[in-house]
Amino acid sequence: MKLTVLVDNNTLIDRYFIGEPGVSYHIEEQELKLLFDTGYSDAFLKNAQKMGIDLLELDYVLISHGHLDHTWGLEPLLRLLTEADIESRKHKEPVLIAHPLALKRKFLEGVGEIGTLVPEERISSHIPIRYAREPLWLSEKLVFLGEIPRFFDFEAKETIGSIIEDDRRRPDKIFDDTAIALKTERGLVIITGCSHSGICNIIRYAKQVCNEERILDIIGGFHLLNPSKEQLEGTMEYLRATKPEKVHACHCTDLGSKIALAGVCNIEEVGVGLEIEY
Repeated sequence: MKLTVLVDNNTLIDRYFIGEPGVSYHIEEQELKLLFDTGYSDAFLKNAQKMGIDLLELDYVLISHGHLDHTWGLEPLLRLLTEADIESRKHKEPVLIAHPLALKRKFLEGVGEIGTLVPEERISSHIPIRYAREPLWLSEKLVFLGEIPRFFDFEAKETIGSIIEDDRRRPDKIFDDTAIALKTERGLVIITGCSHSGICNIIRYAKQVCNEERILDIIGGFHLLNPSKEQLEGTMEYLRATKPEKVHACHCTDLGSKIALAGVCNIEEVGVGLEIEY
């Protein structure tokens, strides 16, 4: 598998790409080409073009969860596909895969809409949507994990804003937050968006789904932004026991948390333009 960072909060030194507070990864796994999240804007499109990555060749678009920094790029992606139709350019019709709650309307008091700006029915008029609450295998080695069980009491406690479901608004516990996992000969590679469901919960569930205890790498947001002492210490203890070969904690992981995690695991740098092959 080859993973290329199209969007992250940071860019790599001497690599002249666009960074923004968001996530978007291009993934090539055997014959499959996937986009994991779309960031906040069209930055992922511009960066992909500069990198020579053709987003008209996507087989899947995977959504980690429904927040703006992971889904607002859906609109420019749909424009790209629509323009290809208008110009009679050859392209694939990617399938969008997400948790059933990922495209619901989400709000934050004082901010407004923080969920996807493109309604579900408009997305489905351009590309197919497949919802998955249970693990969904995209290949023999790559799985979309679906809804993450909450195993640990030190994480995934908070709600962020509200969600509208069945015409009712309720506090959003972000049950749509998920990740993907790749089985390799050296262990699992786990790719996250924000880990609102808890990075330790995600790791434990990926191990369960894939029947594999070894962790080769974890890349993505860990949702450690000024975390409580309980959460940070619980995460450190779990990673110490899990012993991942390396960790690419980024996006919603603050500097203090990265420094703390570096005491228990091998933290590596992440930025737009990073390419990793497993």
